[in-house]
Amino acid sequence: MKQKIYIAGCGGMLGEAFYKVFSEQFELKCTDKDVNSEWLSFLDFRDYEAYKKDVEEFKPDFLFHLGAYTDLEYCELNQDDTYLTNTLAVENAVYIANNLNIPILYISTAGIFDGTQDTFDDWDKPNPLGHYARSKYAGEVFVEKNAKLSLICRAGWMMGGGPSKDKKFVQKIMQQLKDGKNELFVVNDKLGTPTYTHDFANNVKLLLKHEYWGLYNMVCGGITGRYDVAVELVRILGLEHKVKISPVESTYWAETYFAERPPSERLINKKLDLRGVNIMRDWKVCLKEYLDNYYVNYLN
Repeated sequence: MKQKIYIAGCGGMLGEAFYKVFSEQFELKCTDKDVNSEWLSFLDFRDYEAYKKDVEEFKPDFLFHLGAYTDLEYCELNQDDTYLTNTLAVENAVYIANNLNIPILYISTAGIFDGTQDTFDDWDKPNPLGHYARSKYAGEVFVEKNAKLSLICRAGWMMGGGPSKDKKFVQKIMQQLKDGKNELFVVNDKLGTPTYTHDFANNVKLLLKHEYWGLYNMVCGGITGRYDVAVELVRILGLEHKVKISPVESTYWAETYFAERPPSERLINKKLDLRGVNIMRDWKVCLKEYLDNYYVNYLN
């Protein structure tokens, strides 16, 4: 008999990868407040009683709590909604998992660091700057302190899901190209590590198999920056002679992206390496695979 996983907040780019990676070997129940795929059913995990009832009726072996508000500007402007969604709902998930005596998976973020170092390993001390980072870090701390068994995985700059689910950097660049822009203004003072959703989900699966519980940095290999990612993306598409990429400082986008962001969110997968279970590939390999699989004919 297949083991069962309840995945809450499964409607986004990460949820899509988790559904694809886990659905063959496990029986899944995938929920979200935005039912945007046929394999999703409705649940707003901020409603504790509804969340508890839905999980308990399914009787899962694992609870994956994926969803969060990740738009930094939204989080600055809607602080109560941010903490309800990104922190209190996580506390509820821990109560539910503990009550059922099952492990919980929580997704944290590279954004919890302040960027004062060039890179951060699993044991560096977080110092969140804005309300998004604070809310996510508060969730991480609660899970680590209170869950009976937990897996906490910190992602970097997410890429995955394609045009319909990707609300992050790659899709923003692709949209500009689709709109016919032949010059892109990309910040050159923000460093980080891309994280392909499929590699992330596969690495989570490997940790579950070994029952290596705890906290892990989990990002693609190769440390980089926003500007480098844009240059590589345009090169993969064969548009390097048609599209100019102009480096700008973050102040250029200050009105649009007013939330404070760390200058570096580069993570090092130190614990995965030491345990011999780091299967995250280089970000350039993943970016090409992502574009090949999700953006065929997108610019035509």
